[in-house]
Amino acid sequence: MNSTTDISTLLVIDVQGAVVDGSADVPGVISRINGLLERARKSGTRIIFIQHEEEGEEELTAGSAGWQMVADLDYRSGDTVVHKRFRDGFAGTELDSLLQESGTTRLFVTGSQSDYCVQTTATSALAHGYDVALVRDAHTTCAANVDSGVIEAESVIDFVNNHFATMRYPGRHLEVISAADVNF
Repeated sequence: MNSTTDISTLLVIDVQGAVVDGSADVPGVISRINGLLERARKSGTRIIFIQHEEEGEEELTAGSAGWQMVADLDYRSGDTVVHKRFRDGFAGTELDSLLQESGTTRLFVTGSQSDYCVQTTATSALAHGYDVALVRDAHTTCAANVDSGVIEAESVIDFVNNHFATMRYPGRHLEVISAADVNF
């Protein structure tokens, strides 16, 4: 879309040790997210990290090793972090008010798990009035166990990308874009 009135924010969802464990192409996805973070910082684009907390799950209890951002991720101590307890990054958080305060109109969505928090937050963003660009090669997930067997992680990621690419939402612009093609 890239109109002069677009104000973009880069979302990095749940790139935490326990969340990415067992996911597809984690080093590649983190490398592409880091490239986006570098470009966003250089352009002055807002960055928001979303971090999942789960009471009763030791690996995702606030402060635990699995709850921490992945060491290779270019997360910095001064970066904005939104803590969430649901798959939807907007549910019960200050995400929408932070985006509204900054005048954000468009979100670039990256992170983990593609078929859970990434897809749910991207869809919720549409309902909250934002244009959304899902970065096709900057999100990851694990294989999905379903009643009929196992769906490999790469197929789940492809499904999420294809599903989002064919979605329509009134008054919103949606796209699925490669990290190399993102312009802030």
